[in-house]
Amino acid sequence: MRKLYGLIFFIAISGALTNCSAQSVILKSKDQRIRYTGRINQTDEAAEFYWTGSSAKITFSGTGASALMQDERGENYYTIIVDDKVVNTIHLDNTKQLYTLAENLPAGKHTLELFKRTEWDKGKSYFYQFNLAKDAGAMSAPEAKKRKIEFFGNSITCGYADEDTTGKDRGTAPYENGYLSYAALTARHFDAQYVCTAKSGIGITVSWFPLIMPEMYNRLDPTDPTSVWDFKKYTPDVVVINLFQNDSWITKIPDNPQFKERFGTKAPEPEQLIKAYRDFVKSVRKVYPKAQILCILGSMDATKEGSPWPGYIEKAVSALNDKAIFTHFIPYKNTPGHPSIKEQQAMADDLIAFMEKNVKW
Repeated sequence: MRKLYGLIFFIAISGALTNCSAQSVILKSKDQRIRYTGRINQTDEAAEFYWTGSSAKITFSGTGASALMQDERGENYYTIIVDDKVVNTIHLDNTKQLYTLAENLPAGKHTLELFKRTEWDKGKSYFYQFNLAKDAGAMSAPEAKKRKIEFFGNSITCGYADEDTTGKDRGTAPYENGYLSYAALTARHFDAQYVCTAKSGIGITVSWFPLIMPEMYNRLDPTDPTSVWDFKKYTPDVVVINLFQNDSWITKIPDNPQFKERFGTKAPEPEQLIKAYRDFVKSVRKVYPKAQILCILGSMDATKEGSPWPGYIEKAVSALNDKAIFTHFIPYKNTPGHPSIKEQQAMADDLIAFMEKNVKW
């Protein structure tokens, strides 16, 4: 009789284990085995993604994974990277649903990253969970990269229209790929964690909309002025500021509504522009006292020959008398519209060369 009971117990346990292994493993948004990068808001139900370059990364053993997600407006795109190779792009819908990220992978250990390639004006996204393929297993969160970098920028940094090959310079979601911006390329070259605090059309003194970088740089949710980012959560070794391109245009358009709002009827004097830039860099230095700060400009027409804007930046930085703040100007690309994929790579090559000579990690 004891042997019979033992046999029944063994069969029951074996069946339970088989059933468990046949079910997919679920990693809820707050699971400690997920490595998040970027300014991401965590609620009890989901992780909220706003900014270009925000990402979630896992390590697992298995053949595939999916994600339960929902988009605010159905406009955001995500790049899927498996074992450091791009394998997929997903376009989110405004309904909550499961998206296949990767499938039919070789059995074994893999890393998978979900990378937001579009910026926050496309709305926010809600990430609820990863679903691993049947018979898969989740491992500890991927080890955090030792180096850290953060970019403050505009459309160039966001990768606006970098995948529009028609010449129409469209920055709508299908043609914007922040994964291939010079900023993201530079971060990957140095194997650094990457945070991108950027918005197309933004400036330091004036933007194409009612928000400037000194008002946005410290936000968690960029659409909410009361949503304040905790700078202690991410302390970069290097900060890159690529701003003033939009200022260089709008300050010459007195009929622009934002010109009128910021300046009234008279364009700002150079001293006013220099002071505004200097004050913003001082704000960055205050929250990142040990970072090396690179004040760059390029590669659109703010750096074309004869432009005063690089000089404004040089004067602003010189007045700060800070040996850990550098200036660098990427030459004018001399083509219409925003930088293409090829031009983004050229920008990255230029910046990487400068950093290899001047930055100490």
